[in-house]
Amino acid sequence: MLEQLLPPPIVAVERYDDEQPADLFPEEEALLGNAVPKRRFEFGTVRACAREAMKSLGVEPAAILPGPKREPLWPENIVGSLTHCSGYRAAALARTSDFQTIGIDAEPHAAAPKGVLEAIAIPAELRRMPGLKVDDPKICWDRLLFSAKESTYKAWYPITQRWLGFEDADITLDADGTFHSRILLPDTPIAGFHGRWLVQGDILVTAIAVPAVR
Repeated sequence: MLEQLLPPPIVAVERYDDEQPADLFPEEEALLGNAVPKRRFEFGTVRACAREAMKSLGVEPAAILPGPKREPLWPENIVGSLTHCSGYRAAALARTSDFQTIGIDAEPHAAAPKGVLEAIAIPAELRRMPGLKVDDPKICWDRLLFSAKESTYKAWYPITQRWLGFEDADITLDADGTFHSRILLPDTPIAGFHGRWLVQGDILVTAIAVPAVR
């Protein structure tokens, strides 16, 4: 899925199950503690995806630990993003010489739980929802909006090291498989992001990739 959304030379690795056990570094094992098997499987598989991507980039596999806002910390000169949901795990990595930031998110393609849309959407986004449902009633636009907000934050934080709330970005979704995130914070170094989305079966994915400044 991600290969349809992200340009080369980004390396995207996806898995749809946890059948290939992942070897974890001791530091990663320590993070899991007494985690239930489901958490252990998704944690390990998404890291296996990331290490496969590292290998493709010629980078020695390394532990992937969380930073202060639980963002993944990558080896030097690498940028990337992780995501997992039921039935899907993925990592997308690139060299910092090629891309400034990457943000990906995957969600089940199903209506968001009751109350979620109202909690994450600003008034402008809520006003656009009825028109989107007319454009394509098969798409779960509320869940797609949530995913686009997640990808926006994942792309935003590595550049700015600043928190971005759901109310701090205005997401315009388009039925052609694209979206635009307009950042609403004052004094922002980034006005917004262009992203892409895709639905296949019961999974939806959103992705943002910002090329490095030459």
